[in-house]
Amino acid sequence: MAIGDVYEAAECEDVHYVDTGMYDVAEYGSVYVVDAERPALVDTGIGANYERVLDVMAEVGVAPEDLEAIAITHVHLDHAGGAGYLVEECPSATVYVHEIGASHLVDPTRLWEGTKQAVGDQVQYYAEPKPVPEDRIVELTDGDEIDLGDHTLRAHHAPGHAPHQVVFHDPAIDGVFTADAAGIFTPSTDAVNVTSPPVNFDLDQALDDVETIRELDPETLLYGHFGTEPADDRLDEYAEKLDDWVTAVREKRAELDDDDAVVQHFAETVETPDVWGEHKAREEVALNVRGVLVMLDRAD
Repeated sequence: MAIGDVYEAAECEDVHYVDTGMYDVAEYGSVYVVDAERPALVDTGIGANYERVLDVMAEVGVAPEDLEAIAITHVHLDHAGGAGYLVEECPSATVYVHEIGASHLVDPTRLWEGTKQAVGDQVQYYAEPKPVPEDRIVELTDGDEIDLGDHTLRAHHAPGHAPHQVVFHDPAIDGVFTADAAGIFTPSTDAVNVTSPPVNFDLDQALDDVETIRELDPETLLYGHFGTEPADDRLDEYAEKLDDWVTAVREKRAELDDDDAVVQHFAETVETPDVWGEHKAREEVALNVRGVLVMLDRAD
């Protein structure tokens, strides 16, 4: 597996995805093309990598002028940062996004400033987002559907990672596009990793989101990070790891009573996939620790 590679989604007819090379590492960012009667993208990746999205469309045979839908799972810029770039290239595409996040695509100023604050020096990998014209956006809420003809994307609100997050269920492939609600999967380690970034991560809601996907009983999980995987026991694996993760951060904070020391402890000790490299791995862990600490502060 390498940056820029295009894959057929296993057991998911008409679906392909590209490794966008997010953060300059492989096996982290995937954007999906659904080659339906009304062709669609699911998510867009970081704006800096939007050309790779156009590349996968070309390989699948979807011309920019034929793309009709861009389905955004949530407006965090690793999922929606390319939306403004792609609507410029794809004149017939409508952007579908949860109603809470729509205004941030129309005017991404606050989103950009918040992202810079949250991700620190990882912002070097991003491109400043471009606005999406308001008349190119359709707002979604729980239960809404995007009709693609021979495919349907049904939105299910999943606010544990972010209040504007949805997962999309496509009954035609018996698959769920999981956004960040089922964790981060890395094929090279055959494991699911936690994601708990600030400022909106909530453990109870995140576990509810896992249950939302479980109740859909999909055959395949299509991860925003990264690729496709049979559902099997992956949801159970993630729920257990997420619960253990929050417990570990809570206990370490009580022991050290110094948040910077807590972040440093986990950045130095958590085992991460080799494919991420040292820099991305440390930043990923630090981000996730900070998200749990923010959640614990809210609970006090």
